[in-house]
Amino acid sequence: MTRKFLLASLSLFCLVASIAAHDLFLKPDSYFLRPNSTVTVRLLNGSFQNSEGAVKRDRMQDVSIVAPQGEVTHPPASDWRDEGEMSLLTMKTAGEGTYVVGLSTKPREIDLKAKEFNNYLAHDGLPDTLAARRKDNQLGKDVRERYSKHVRAILQVGDARSDNYGRALGYPVEIIPRQNPYDLRVGQILEVLCTLDGQPLVNQFVLANRETKAKRLSREISARTDANGIARFKLTGAGKWYVKMIHIQPSDEPGLNYESKWVTITFEIKP
Repeated sequence: MTRKFLLASLSLFCLVASIAAHDLFLKPDSYFLRPNSTVTVRLLNGSFQNSEGAVKRDRMQDVSIVAPQGEVTHPPASDWRDEGEMSLLTMKTAGEGTYVVGLSTKPREIDLKAKEFNNYLAHDGLPDTLAARRKDNQLGKDVRERYSKHVRAILQVGDARSDNYGRALGYPVEIIPRQNPYDLRVGQILEVLCTLDGQPLVNQFVLANRETKAKRLSREISARTDANGIARFKLTGAGKWYVKMIHIQPSDEPGLNYESKWVTITFEIKP
């Protein structure tokens, strides 16, 4: 293997890694918490295991915490702090039940070279858009994209379950579980409703994965939503899980080619 080939391979790997590392996740050390305790929820801006940049407070359109009885609070900016490339939210639990933490960012715009954009489509779960670009002979076309991100984590405090795990937060895109994840066990099926502006997304490509106890990511699995906007995933093992999708569509706005809306949901399944 020549040095030139090695350099080219390394460059391609770095390109793919940088393009694929766009996700945003809310991820505490543990999703199982005690009542009346203080917990730190990390905001990972990059991948499920690494953050490549702290998120500025003025980018946060909404931060919401839904308590078991349905009360919604909005943590102030003072509850956030940055550590290196990561933003952290300090929150306090109250009584037992299932909590939801959500965050929605304001839209931003970015210019991408054709190769960068194509690689991002290929590796971040957008096969339909990539196929459309290939069909329309646009694989060589640079793009300007507007994007926003909308994420949630589901936390279990104590043993008692509650029903607000499936509450819509009013974000442009959402992944909403149809069952409380903490009622499910390894081997069972999780159903999630995928929505755009509150309406079900049909034939949406959705991805899921888990981080094992050994801190290793399993193999990412995919599904398509059905006519009711439901995607189904078998919980193949214990660990910290994510489900994610990107809704992207061409834009008719002058100077803008695409608008994408990213969404993730995280939770944990015990052995």
